[in-house]
Amino acid sequence: MATRQYPLDEFPSEPDRPVEQLYELLCEDHRGTYVLPLLCRWRDNEWWNKGMSHRIDAKVIGWRVAQPR
Repeated sequence: MATRQYPLDEFPSEPDRPVEQLYELLCEDHRGTYVLPLLCRWRDNEWWNKGMSHRIDAKVIGWRVAQPR
C-alpha cells in the first residue's frame, strides 16, 4: 500500500524558491495527492502558473525544480 510519504520523498521542497525558476507542484485534496499538470513559479509568497497570470488555488504540499521536457 502506498503512503503519503512516498510522493513527498520525490519533492524536496527547498525553502529557496527563485522567481525565475519553474517548479512542479505536489498538491493534496480530499481525494489524495497529485502533481499539477502545469509548471509554476513562486512570487509574493504564493504559487502562480508559469505565465504568472493565475494564482494557484490548491493545497501545495511539495515542490521540485521542473526538469526540461
